[in-house]
Amino acid sequence: MSTPEFATLTADDLVTGEAVALDLPPASLGLRIASGLIDVVLTVVLIIAAVFVATVATIETDAALAAAALIGSIVLVFVVVPTTIETLSRGRSLGKLVLGLRTVRDDAGPISFQHAFIRALIGFVEIYAFGGAPAFFSALLSSRGKRLGDFAAGTYVVRERVKLRLNPPAAMPPHLAAWAAHADITALPTGLALAVRQYLGRLPTIDPASRATIGARLADEVLKHVAPEPPPGIAPEDFLAAVIASRRERDLARLRREADFRNRLTRAR
Repeated sequence: MSTPEFATLTADDLVTGEAVALDLPPASLGLRIASGLIDVVLTVVLIIAAVFVATVATIETDAALAAAALIGSIVLVFVVVPTTIETLSRGRSLGKLVLGLRTVRDDAGPISFQHAFIRALIGFVEIYAFGGAPAFFSALLSSRGKRLGDFAAGTYVVRERVKLRLNPPAAMPPHLAAWAAHADITALPTGLALAVRQYLGRLPTIDPASRATIGARLADEVLKHVAPEPPPGIAPEDFLAAVIASRRERDLARLRREADFRNRLTRAR
């Protein structure tokens, strides 16, 4: 069995404040087509309404003004509206909202105006100018279902309505409780804390050789944030579990102290 890597986040991982990776899978091609059809229908209705209004407003003017109004209507409906909606909704369009989808950056972060603008601009060409064929074949060939606009913007679409299955927190090994109570354990970097939690959660599925190799490597990294070192002869997984459990207990105690302090201030007023 090959040695799995736990020290880095994958591009599909969203990380919470507790350094828990939430794996939001890319939207399937079927879901993307369905959400796209909803958006296309809405866009067609909007463009018909916009062209009608522009035509009525410029019916008694010259041809140049009428042409400008028509071009303005197209830009408004196909670029400005979808860009504004996805920017304000942090990656959702009407179709995505209905089907529980969201556009995120390649690093799984929320998109910005720039991402939404590029997607809308290229989307006009690949979806409306060419009947959606480039978008369909691009999504079909991409492992993440990315259309050309996603490739250009550095984004992809994920499913939000998924069940989260988080591993239970690591328990404090009894034989390390006394050491952990007096050890100076600083907060671990998010990536390292996540790697340790992943390792501890997957221990039963890792072969012994990989378990020892990965555990030793993670323990070496965690030791940089711990003083004094644990007693000699401690298994890496026990040391890592003690550090994670101790940090969790200390963070919870700190949060309780802060909550009590706020409550006292509130009562004093």
